[in-house]
Amino acid sequence: MAATVVVAETNGPQASAVETLDPSTLNVGSVDASQLDPVANPITAMADGHSFEKWLRMYVSDMGGSNIVDNFKVWVSNLGGGWKTEEGMSCNLVTTGYAAATYPTAGPVGTDSPDATVAMPESEPSGPNVGIGGSLSGQITSIPAYSDFIVFQLDVTENTPAGDVNQKTITFQWDEQ
Repeated sequence: MAATVVVAETNGPQASAVETLDPSTLNVGSVDASQLDPVANPITAMADGHSFEKWLRMYVSDMGGSNIVDNFKVWVSNLGGGWKTEEGMSCNLVTTGYAAATYPTAGPVGTDSPDATVAMPESEPSGPNVGIGGSLSGQITSIPAYSDFIVFQLDVTENTPAGDVNQKTITFQWDEQ
């Protein structure tokens, strides 16, 4: 039996943060909310425009007979038709020089993220790009347990066309031993 691993999204100020386990979508928009409606909460195309950050972790609730869960990787595996003009996605996912992000006191921001500073990978990374306990070589050996935070946001400019962007697929992968 495989381990039970789901995405956990955190929203709101740190003191009253709300966690949503296994959200049905990771839509981004102009509010800090889980499973938000992007039509009702659009991102405004403007110079240095951004969605609100998404703060996610991988949550392991059952080891399913495994002794170790590790090697978390996250990337955009399907661009769904590609990026619109001057649209991109920033994140904190790196395979070297890793430092765990700390959930912000005031909660996710809709301005340029201080944590999501590199381009989201568009192919499977060569090694883990999400840490456990502050290290890319960390391991989960007991439950319940979380990975470190995964932070991303959609970036636009005044040249990004109005309307829906192409739906992207974000893949989450891990190893079990």
